[in-house]
Amino acid sequence: MKSMAADFKKFLVKGNLVTTAVALVMALVFAALVKAFITDLITPIIAMIFGSSSFADLSFTINGSHFYYGDFINALVTFVITAAAVFFFVVEPYEAWDSRRAADESIKDCPECTTKIPAAARRCPQCTAVLSAGPAV
Repeated sequence: MKSMAADFKKFLVKGNLVTTAVALVMALVFAALVKAFITDLITPIIAMIFGSSSFADLSFTINGSHFYYGDFINALVTFVITAAAVFFFVVEPYEAWDSRRAADESIKDCPECTTKIPAAARRCPQCTAVLSAGPAV
């Protein structure tokens, strides 16, 4: 039972878990910030077009059932702006950096495990595959 507790403790303090937890917390805070930006600044401008003081209160009624489409549009605008921010500020810069890195001739792919390794390497440090014939070390 002691080794299971030690293994669990090791799992909890593992670097990847802590990094992922921090990323999740930051993503949740960022989502709340974007939602507040949309709800408090962007949708009031849209609400002026419809002549309503609160965009979230926009609704219609059919047979006594109220449909609050303003709140849905708030969520939709939040999603679109968040997706655009992630695409333009994370995905595009990463792909540009990755394509420059891939074009680097000092790096090649291991034919066995596809890990990026130095072009001069004779053995893959990840899977230990022999890459080219050379003098024994």
